[in-house]
Amino acid sequence: MRLLRLEDFSLVEVVGKNIPRYAVLSHTWGPDQEEVTYKDIVKGTGKNKAGYAKIQFCERQASLDSLQYIWVDTCCINKSSSAELSEAINSMFSWYQRAERCYVYLSDVRRDNSGESDPFPRHIWTSAFRNSRWFTRGWTLQELLAPTMIGFFSTDGHLLGNRASLLQEIHEATEISIEALLGRKLLSHFSVDERMLWAKGRETKREEDAAYSLLGIFDIHMPLIYGEGRNKALRRLRREIRDRSFNP
Repeated sequence: MRLLRLEDFSLVEVVGKNIPRYAVLSHTWGPDQEEVTYKDIVKGTGKNKAGYAKIQFCERQASLDSLQYIWVDTCCINKSSSAELSEAINSMFSWYQRAERCYVYLSDVRRDNSGESDPFPRHIWTSAFRNSRWFTRGWTLQELLAPTMIGFFSTDGHLLGNRASLLQEIHEATEISIEALLGRKLLSHFSVDERMLWAKGRETKREEDAAYSLLGIFDIHMPLIYGEGRNKALRRLRREIRDRSFNP
């Protein structure tokens, strides 16, 4: 696992039990050319990209929470290495699960400056929150369910609430059961079909990720074969789930 150290904005590889406390960023990707990459961090470039604002937000919030390390999927994985990408995707659920904080950055939920006495009245943003693109993406399903501490933020960095305070809105947006959202049961206690329904209608940029983004939801590890297509990837996932149920 590679973390971004805020002290000097450098990438640090950590393994085993020597993993410091860290925060993770959950977000929706913009155009690939506007996201800050691993190479950008190594070369000290990318500050002019639109995606840099999300990293700055995560950096500020982590500092407020007395955390010195962050993990961001756009720049903490060397995606030119297929082995590293495979390890990251197979480990990602646990990385979100072990994070001290998860910050959800909602780029399409904005603060209202209407001049009301409450500078950010709840009724103004709840509709935008429920309809946020974040709830339509494949990868954000595990990012919603894995973390222990998760906060939802508007595009200007204003805290909207956490999973408990926004429970009804999240339930309405996702149709995921309250018990699953609150972590009252292990995910394995929910049927395969129910967990598959949680992903219904969610989209991924690469079609195989419709299956790969569910690995953590089912506690499955399997090789990635980009190019195999969505249906073959899902068939392999279901086969792994079936084999696991017969050989727990």
